[in-house]
Amino acid sequence: MTPTDRRSFLRLAAGTGLALAAGPAFLAACGSSGDPTSAATATTAAGTPDLGELRVGYLPITDATPLLVSHATGAFAAQGFTAADPTLFRAWPDLADALQSAAVDAVHLLMPLAVKLRFGGKLPIKVVAWNHTNGSALTVAPRINAVADLAGETVAIPFWWSIHNVVLQKLLTANGLTPILQGTPSKAERTVKLVVLPPADMVPALAAASIAGFIVADPFNALAEVKGAGKILRFTGDVWRDHACCVTVVREEFLARPGAGQALVNALAASQVGITADLKGTAKTLSERGYLPQPVAAIERALTHYALDEYGKTGAITHPDWAGRRIGFQPYAFPSYTAALIKALKETRIDGDAAFLTGIDDSKAHAELVVEGLAKSAIEANGGPAAFGLASFERVETVAP
Repeated sequence: MTPTDRRSFLRLAAGTGLALAAGPAFLAACGSSGDPTSAATATTAAGTPDLGELRVGYLPITDATPLLVSHATGAFAAQGFTAADPTLFRAWPDLADALQSAAVDAVHLLMPLAVKLRFGGKLPIKVVAWNHTNGSALTVAPRINAVADLAGETVAIPFWWSIHNVVLQKLLTANGLTPILQGTPSKAERTVKLVVLPPADMVPALAAASIAGFIVADPFNALAEVKGAGKILRFTGDVWRDHACCVTVVREEFLARPGAGQALVNALAASQVGITADLKGTAKTLSERGYLPQPVAAIERALTHYALDEYGKTGAITHPDWAGRRIGFQPYAFPSYTAALIKALKETRIDGDAAFLTGIDDSKAHAELVVEGLAKSAIEANGGPAAFGLASFERVETVAP
């Protein structure tokens, strides 16, 4: 990681805590999904494969939910891990450094950041699963009624290497606006300035009118709605259908432990089924345990509220035929998405060194970055594609800003 990249990283800090406790029904949904280990793997006295310690690192945001649910419900333990308490980090650089230094075994990262670390930083990491789909939105001040109204305004993003930056720039360009990273935005010149802001600071900044909007993961969008500080102008999942945001990443040496990679993803997949089955219960638990500081109404809204009769009228949802969700949970990393994301990153303005992107072959990057077979096996072990709302393991990316 270069000094410039680290300085950029340090501008971002996450401000919430996350862990889960679950009831009996949720525990049943997140139970063991079979022995994923090789024949050479040691077993405990009870016959469970002994995969050793699993150390999870995370930023305290809802994107980490599958990792944390797997620990809280015992899904990791059921797969054979001795799961240490997850380690909370406050900033992306600290989380990335912990993974690089082997202080933790598995983390959730922004998918574009994983691209940056693997291809730009030459770090031996692999994406083993998607943590979730969608889950983000462009939230604006009440006076903003259309993307075109952002001309001459400032909009905050959580990080340059994020799907939020990619989607926002697609939205701006499609509406005849030009994103700028430096200088003063001009309404006459139809420019919009992008700034990096910690997610926890976004709602206060919007309420104080120091920014006209922000694009970030929930529950910050829902919090702005609940507090009356802003409104959702567009859901990111309504721009890029069922896109990935954060993904589970491990070092390659972790995958050298027999059965460890499959067991990790099996637990995540089982937890994703349980989360989807009880989103309201998950929201209640997040609030009652104090891991998310937002009121339960905001957390529940972030996980469940995607009302077409409300958001269709305002234009936050423009593709009702997509039958999307505000946030979804499934582990499979589509090769088409990896290729399309890297292509999109090449067309996105980024503050920092992005020259390495020109040397990536979009069509070959997926095989180098992602271990695809683990999620397929985990899905089959946890009810098959239909249990995750998947029609198949192939798709065509749909982007419609």
